[in-house]
Amino acid sequence: MATTRQILEQPQSPMMQRIKSSGIISINGSPMIDDKEEELSRSALAMFKAKEDEIERRKMEVKDRVQTKLGLAEEATRRLAEIREELEALTDPMRKEISAIRKRVDAINRELKPLGQSCQRKEREFKEALEAYNEKNKEKALFVSKLVELVTESEKLRMSKLEELSKSIEISLR
Repeated sequence: MATTRQILEQPQSPMMQRIKSSGIISINGSPMIDDKEEELSRSALAMFKAKEDEIERRKMEVKDRVQTKLGLAEEATRRLAEIREELEALTDPMRKEISAIRKRVDAINRELKPLGQSCQRKEREFKEALEAYNEKNKEKALFVSKLVELVTESEKLRMSKLEELSKSIEISLR
C-alpha cells in the first residue's frame, strides 16, 4: 500500500495542484488555513451575501411594483363597477318611464281607433243627413215658390173676378 508521501509525490492533476497551491491541503495532507484563504472565503461569502441581498432587494421591488399594479387594477375595477351601476341606475328609470309612456300611447291608440271609426261613421251620417236636409230644403223652397206662385195667381184670378163682379154690379146698379 502506498503511503501518503508516495501519493503526494506522484504526478498530480491540475486540480490537485490548484488545491495545494491555495493552501487547503498541505503536503502532509492536513488542512491549512491562513489569512489569505480566510480573506478569500470571507470575500466570497460577502459577495454571495451581497448577491443574495441584491436578489432579495430586486424581488421586493418587483413584488412592490406588482402590488402597486394590482392595487391600481383593483381601483380601476372598482371605479368601473361604480360607473356601470350609475349607468344602469340612469338607464333603468328612463326605460321604465319610456315603457310606461309607450304603454299609455298604445292604450290611447286603442281607444282612439274606435272613436275615429265612430267619428268617421258619424261624419258620413252627418253628410248624409245634411244632404237630405239640403234636398228637403230645396224641395221646400220649390214648394214655397210654387205656393207663392199659386197664391199670386189665385189672387190675380180673384181680383179679376172681383173686378168683373164689381163691373157687373155697377152695370146692374145703373
